[in-house]
Amino acid sequence: MRPTHAEVDVDAITHNVAFVADVVAPSRVCAVVKADGYGHGAVLAARAALRGGASWLAVALVEEATRLREAQIDAPILLLSECRPEAMQRARDLDLRMTLYSTDGIAAAAATHGTTRWPVHLKIDTGMHRVGAAPREIVTRARAIDEAQELELEALWTHCAVADDPKNAFTATQLDRFDAAAAALDAHGYRPSMLHAANSAVALLHPRGRYDMVRLGISMYGCPPASQHHELARSLRPALRLVSRVSHLQVVAAGEGVSYGHRWRAEAATIVATVPIGYEDGVRRDLGLLGGSVLIGGRRRRIIGVITMDQLMVDCGDASVAVGDEVVVIGAQQDDTITADEIADRLGTISYEVLCNVGARVPRYEVRAKS
Repeated sequence: MRPTHAEVDVDAITHNVAFVADVVAPSRVCAVVKADGYGHGAVLAARAALRGGASWLAVALVEEATRLREAQIDAPILLLSECRPEAMQRARDLDLRMTLYSTDGIAAAAATHGTTRWPVHLKIDTGMHRVGAAPREIVTRARAIDEAQELELEALWTHCAVADDPKNAFTATQLDRFDAAAAALDAHGYRPSMLHAANSAVALLHPRGRYDMVRLGISMYGCPPASQHHELARSLRPALRLVSRVSHLQVVAAGEGVSYGHRWRAEAATIVATVPIGYEDGVRRDLGLLGGSVLIGGRRRRIIGVITMDQLMVDCGDASVAVGDEVVVIGAQQDDTITADEIADRLGTISYEVLCNVGARVPRYEVRAKS
């Protein structure tokens, strides 16, 4: 019953996917909706992305894919990492495209059963060093997949580590390693029908890496791959607006402290507004200490003191603010906007984390763009 909620502009997601699809054509678009659609709601995001021209979806967990299938979404879904052996049959039954890279993973996938061969995607580690088969192992892994009666090698793929920095030459190094691996497979007669290496950064900043499909993550939600990409930001529309309302007002006297530890004290008597949103909802505890603000009545108001689990406090000076006034934590109000990138820069992190941290107890409501 509290007023804190997130508004998800599904038309913005559709717009962003359509924009990228046009840029990367003829490469197809795979919309990444893991982590509950980067905090936007996976089902809302998936449907909006498919309307925008995405033809694939991607998730991190079998459980995430299950929710999409239960919502009657039948697009191809790529599982971005090997699941545990005991989950392989479930993944196959859901008609997921499994990522494979280890001998144990391939063996577990080969032990599943279906009416046709299961299309799988072989991942190579070209330098991210998170998961994936080493380049020297790639032909052996492809052979194991090819020899398994239950499996079909549909794709070879990789992930780039520094693509958000166009000046970093390591992205080219990774793509060189990827091309060499694809050539090695071809020389041994293994010819997957699809190659993919592009996240949002590669898709938009490194045309060479688009191949047959791009995996669109942060940019489908309206954020550029890095906050300094201002030109890209102008072509994208942020899709999430995190809002609440003023729940309490009081006058704090000069010299009085606010919130735990009294990390902020009033220099003069001031009106302080309490807002029912806190770090359990994804607003980091130190945002106010680092200069964070909210929007009330179209004006920026400074968050003061440490943010508590369920509430934060705002210095309103002597301004006319009323209980029930809308408070915007992320998003636009009148002529101003607080972006996830702005908050991320203040916190020393990235927009991905800011968006994904919006808590599970914050309801997400679908909204449509105003004409």
